[in-house]
Amino acid sequence: MSAPVLKGPYWATVRQHRGVLRALPVLVAAGLAAVAALRVWAGDPGSEGPFVFPTRAHNLLRLCMEYAGTALLLLPLLVGAFVAGPMTARELESGTWRFALTQSTTPRAWLGAKVLVAGLASALGAAALVLVYRLGWTRVSSTWQLTRFDRGPYEATGPVLIGYCLLGVAVGVLVGQLVRRTVAAMAVAGLLTGAVLAGTGSLRWSFLPVETNTVPFAGNPAKLMPPDSLLVDMGLLTGSGERLPNQACFARTRDMGVCPADLDVTARYADFHPTSHYWPTQLIETSLVLALAAAALYAAFRVLRTRRG
Repeated sequence: MSAPVLKGPYWATVRQHRGVLRALPVLVAAGLAAVAALRVWAGDPGSEGPFVFPTRAHNLLRLCMEYAGTALLLLPLLVGAFVAGPMTARELESGTWRFALTQSTTPRAWLGAKVLVAGLASALGAAALVLVYRLGWTRVSSTWQLTRFDRGPYEATGPVLIGYCLLGVAVGVLVGQLVRRTVAAMAVAGLLTGAVLAGTGSLRWSFLPVETNTVPFAGNPAKLMPPDSLLVDMGLLTGSGERLPNQACFARTRDMGVCPADLDVTARYADFHPTSHYWPTQLIETSLVLALAAAALYAAFRVLRTRRG
């Protein structure tokens, strides 16, 4: 049984951008080797006592995961910029897309080949990078700025990264047709993808209602939240149920454990997202981003139909 052979615009697209397509598995393999080596070098954290400082290898692993999370956060922007510029706008700017139409290829098939190749490569590449990142991140996930709720690790550890990369593809083919200048299209597509990523990121923790817990004012504030939770708000409760800022008592007594009688503070409260909200939030955000990607893709084909038949 022979292997499937790409034909027409799909073969042309793969061949035209074969350098990037070949570099992607190399990047994944290099990342996997580096993370695996760091995990082995860092050893088992469970073997260390509670008062033992982190090893040099553990600190290096943590630093690498911090930078890798930031890099993966920028991946959708790079995808959008590449699809908008080198894949779409450059051909329109130079006029080489007309040559493809002389090879019994319709404008719809020409654009569809770019969407399919870029979308498949982006989705598979992002999924592989998420798995590689999680391999190293699980060893340091309880450290500062590397929890599952932090910016960077949140996107790099779930399906939402794949959704944003597909959004970058859709935005790229749309902007590439509208701008038709390689560098300008790259800048616009990257900025638009980044704006959506920032906007949804600022809203994601409002998708699900927070949970609230209270303890008596004299109780232990550490019992307000379960481990690995995301704190949204914390403060004081009066006897009537009114909420006061967490510093309301300290501002007058200069002591966090002493409160003036006239404030009638009886308890402390905390609004938080527990660990169980992580995956539902990932799925909700991914669905929202994919819906935006579908809308951008529909607009891209409408523009193609309007301008090029």
